[in-house]
Amino acid sequence: MLSREGVIPDDYVLTRLAEDVLQPKFKTKQRKSRFVDKNGTCNVAHTNIREQGRFLQDVFTTLVDLKWLYTLIIFTMSFLCTWFLFGMIWWLVAFAHGDLDTNADGFVPCVTQIHSFSSAFLFSIEVQVTIGFGGRMITEECVSAVIVLIVQNIVGLVINAIMLGCIFMKTAQARRRAETLIFSKHAVISLRNGKLCLMVRIGDLRKSMIISATVHMQLVRRNTTDEGEVIPLEQTDIQTDNPVGGSSIFLVSPLVISHVIDKSSPMYELSAEDLQRENIEVVVVLEGVVETTGITTQARTSYVSEEILWGQRFVPTVSEDDGMYAVDYSKFGKTVKVPTPICSARKLDEEDGVVWFKPRDLTSARGSVRRRVKRQATHHDA
Repeated sequence: MLSREGVIPDDYVLTRLAEDVLQPKFKTKQRKSRFVDKNGTCNVAHTNIREQGRFLQDVFTTLVDLKWLYTLIIFTMSFLCTWFLFGMIWWLVAFAHGDLDTNADGFVPCVTQIHSFSSAFLFSIEVQVTIGFGGRMITEECVSAVIVLIVQNIVGLVINAIMLGCIFMKTAQARRRAETLIFSKHAVISLRNGKLCLMVRIGDLRKSMIISATVHMQLVRRNTTDEGEVIPLEQTDIQTDNPVGGSSIFLVSPLVISHVIDKSSPMYELSAEDLQRENIEVVVVLEGVVETTGITTQARTSYVSEEILWGQRFVPTVSEDDGMYAVDYSKFGKTVKVPTPICSARKLDEEDGVVWFKPRDLTSARGSVRRRVKRQATHHDA
C-alpha cells in the first residue's frame, strides 16, 4: 500500500483503498454493521432475487459490472463457441456438396482445401478474425456458403463491438477517478461562529478538477415510529454549509464541509455522551463530473459514532509560499482539541450556553496571561 511506503500519510483515507481504523477511545457496546464502509463500498447483500432474468435483459451493463476474470472468460467462450459452431456449419456445407470425397479434375468445391473438421474449424477462425492465410477460400459455387460467410462476419463484428465497448467502459469507469478523492479519517464536532458544527474534510489529489462537485450527507440509524414500526436503516438528510457558497464546491484545495447542528438537524439532541452511546452513522457522498472525460463520478465514506471526535477541529493545510498556495497533505487528517461544550445543541440554545461559554473561556485565558506576566515582572525585579 502507498501509505505503508510513506508516500501517502495515514491521516486521510482513499475512497477505494482499505485502511486501518483507529481503535475507539471509549468502551461502547457492540455496534451494528456499517451501512457504507470506509472505502465507499455499500455493505448490502441482495438475497432471494427470484427474477434473475432481468439481468439478462441488460446484457451490456451486466458484463460491465462483472469482475474482469468473468468478463474475459465469457468473451473467450463466446469466440470459441462461434468458431466451433461455424466450423461445424462449414463442414456440413462441404459434406453436403461432396467436397470431402470428390477429387476429380474440374470439380469446384464450395470452399477450397477443406478435407476434415479440423480444416473447417481453421477456416472458421480465418473468416471471423479476417486472418486469411490464403490456403482456403470460398468460391462462387455454393450460395449457402456465401450466406454462411456473411452471417459469420456479422456475428464476429457484433462480438468484437460488445467486447471493445465493455473493455472501454470497464477501464474508464468513474469509480477509478474516485481513487484520488480523499476524505478525512475522522469527523469532528466543535464550535464555529457560535454554533456546534459537524465537520469533515475532503480533497482531490489530481490537478484535473471535478466540475460541479457537490457534497451530500445522510444520517443512518435504527428508528422506531410512534406506531411501533421498526426502521432498521432510516436515512435522514443532513444539510451542509458550503464553504464557497452556491450549490457546488470549487474543489481545487482541501475543504472542510460543515453541518450546523440546529433545530432542523437530526443531531440536535445529541450530546457528547449520547454520541458514544448511540449507533449512528454519517454517510458522506462527493459527486461531480470528471473534467477530462465528462463522466460523472461519486466517492463515498462514512463515520460511525467512534469516528466522530467531539471537541476537535482540523488543522489548516494551506499556506502561502513564494507567491503561490501550497497544500500540506501530511496535515490533512490532523485535528487539535478546542474548548467545546459537551452538552447537546438543544441545551445550548435553551440555556444560551454558547454565550456563557465564550466569556468564561476568554476570562480564564486572560487571567492566565495576567498571572504569567505578573510572575515574570516579579522575577525581573528580584
